[in-house]
Amino acid sequence: MYAVLETGGKQYRVSAGDTLQIERLTVEAGQPVTFDRVLLVNSDGKVSVGSPTVASATVVADVVKHIRGEKKIAYKMKRRKGFRKTIGHRQELTVVKIKEIKTQAEPGIPEAPAAAPQSPTTN
Repeated sequence: MYAVLETGGKQYRVSAGDTLQIERLTVEAGQPVTFDRVLLVNSDGKVSVGSPTVASATVVADVVKHIRGEKKIAYKMKRRKGFRKTIGHRQELTVVKIKEIKTQAEPGIPEAPAAAPQSPTTN
Protein backbone atom coordinates (compact mmCIF):
# COMPACT_ATOMS: atom_id res chain seq x y z
CA MET A 1 0.00 0.00 0.00
CA TYR A 2 1.30 3.43 -0.89
CA ALA A 3 0.02 6.97 -1.12
CA VAL A 4 1.00 10.22 -2.80
CA LEU A 5 0.80 13.20 -0.46
CA GLU A 6 1.42 16.90 -0.89
CA THR A 7 3.23 19.07 1.62
CA GLY A 8 5.36 22.15 1.23
CA GLY A 9 4.37 22.50 -2.43
CA LYS A 10 5.91 19.12 -3.30
CA GLN A 11 4.50 15.65 -3.80
CA TYR A 12 5.91 12.51 -2.18
CA ARG A 13 5.17 8.81 -2.75
CA VAL A 14 5.19 7.15 0.68
CA SER A 15 4.61 3.74 2.24
CA ALA A 16 4.43 2.70 5.88
CA GLY A 17 7.93 2.74 7.40
CA ASP A 18 9.42 5.28 4.94
CA THR A 19 11.59 8.12 6.19
CA LEU A 20 11.68 11.35 4.22
CA GLN A 21 12.87 14.93 4.46
CA ILE A 22 10.21 17.56 3.88
CA GLU A 23 9.90 21.32 4.28
CA ARG A 24 10.12 22.50 7.91
CA LEU A 25 6.98 21.85 9.96
CA THR A 26 6.02 23.67 13.16
CA VAL A 27 5.72 20.40 15.09
CA GLU A 28 8.21 19.45 17.79
CA ALA A 29 10.41 16.36 17.43
CA GLY A 30 8.77 13.20 18.74
CA GLN A 31 5.23 14.43 18.07
CA PRO A 32 2.87 12.85 15.52
CA VAL A 33 1.72 14.78 12.44
CA THR A 34 -1.20 14.02 10.12
CA PHE A 35 -1.16 14.85 6.41
CA ASP A 36 -4.65 15.42 4.99
CA ARG A 37 -3.63 16.36 1.43
CA VAL A 38 -3.52 12.81 0.05
CA LEU A 39 -3.71 12.87 -3.75
CA LEU A 40 -3.66 9.14 -4.50
CA VAL A 41 -3.95 5.86 -2.58
CA ASN A 42 -3.02 2.43 -3.97
CA SER A 43 -4.29 -0.38 -1.78
CA ASP A 44 -3.43 -3.83 -3.18
CA GLY A 45 -3.94 -2.74 -6.78
CA LYS A 46 -7.07 -0.71 -6.07
CA VAL A 47 -6.19 2.87 -6.95
CA SER A 48 -8.15 5.83 -5.58
CA VAL A 49 -7.37 9.14 -7.24
CA GLY A 50 -8.62 12.31 -5.62
CA SER A 51 -10.03 15.39 -7.25
CA PRO A 52 -7.93 17.07 -5.90
CA THR A 53 -7.67 14.96 -2.72
CA VAL A 54 -8.92 11.55 -1.68
CA ALA A 55 -11.77 11.95 0.79
CA SER A 56 -11.25 10.32 4.21
CA ALA A 57 -7.61 9.40 3.50
CA THR A 58 -4.81 10.57 5.80
CA VAL A 59 -1.17 9.74 6.34
CA VAL A 60 0.09 9.59 9.93
CA ALA A 61 3.79 10.20 10.61
CA ASP A 62 6.14 10.89 13.52
CA VAL A 63 8.53 13.83 13.46
CA VAL A 64 12.03 12.40 13.99
CA LYS A 65 14.11 15.60 14.01
CA HIS A 66 14.65 19.00 12.43
CA ILE A 67 17.72 19.47 10.26
CA ARG A 68 19.22 21.90 7.78
CA GLY A 69 19.87 20.79 4.22
CA GLU A 70 23.14 21.03 2.37
CA LYS A 71 24.46 24.48 1.55
CA LYS A 72 23.75 25.75 -1.95
CA ILE A 73 26.01 28.43 -3.39
CA ALA A 74 24.84 30.96 -5.98
CA TYR A 75 27.63 32.99 -7.59
CA LYS A 76 26.86 36.03 -9.74
CA MET A 77 29.37 37.91 -11.83
CA LYS A 78 29.27 40.55 -14.54
CA ARG A 79 32.29 40.56 -16.78
CA ARG A 80 34.44 43.66 -17.09
CA LYS A 81 32.50 45.43 -14.32
CA GLY A 82 34.18 44.10 -11.19
CA PHE A 83 30.84 42.82 -9.90
CA ARG A 84 30.99 39.55 -7.97
CA LYS A 85 28.42 38.32 -5.49
CA THR A 86 28.23 35.04 -3.57
CA ILE A 87 25.00 33.98 -1.90
CA GLY A 88 24.52 30.82 0.18
CA HIS A 89 21.31 29.08 1.21
CA ARG A 90 20.49 26.19 3.55
CA GLN A 91 16.94 24.86 3.54
CA GLU A 92 15.26 24.10 6.86
CA LEU A 93 13.98 20.50 6.77
CA THR A 94 11.99 18.12 8.95
CA VAL A 95 12.67 14.37 8.96
CA VAL A 96 9.47 12.33 9.32
CA LYS A 97 8.85 8.59 9.55
CA ILE A 98 5.58 7.36 8.07
CA LYS A 99 3.58 5.22 10.54
CA GLU A 100 0.48 4.35 8.58
CA ILE A 101 -1.83 5.27 5.75
CA LYS A 102 -5.44 5.49 6.89
CA THR A 103 -8.33 5.07 4.49
CA GLN A 104 -11.94 4.46 5.23
CA ALA A 105 -13.76 2.15 2.87
CA GLU A 106 -16.32 4.20 1.07
CA PRO A 107 -19.75 2.57 0.88
CA GLY A 108 -20.57 1.32 -2.57
CA ILE A 109 -22.64 3.73 -4.59
CA PRO A 110 -25.60 1.86 -6.05
CA GLU A 111 -25.78 2.11 -9.79
CA ALA A 112 -28.81 3.77 -11.34
CA PRO A 113 -31.11 1.27 -13.08
CA ALA A 114 -30.88 1.27 -16.82
CA ALA A 115 -33.47 3.52 -18.43
CA ALA A 116 -36.14 1.65 -20.40
CA PRO A 117 -36.21 2.57 -24.08
CA GLN A 118 -38.98 5.01 -24.75
CA SER A 119 -41.32 4.49 -27.65
CA PRO A 120 -41.76 7.41 -30.01
CA THR A 121 -44.94 9.33 -29.33
CA THR A 122 -47.06 11.04 -31.93
CA ASN A 123 -48.84 14.22 -31.10
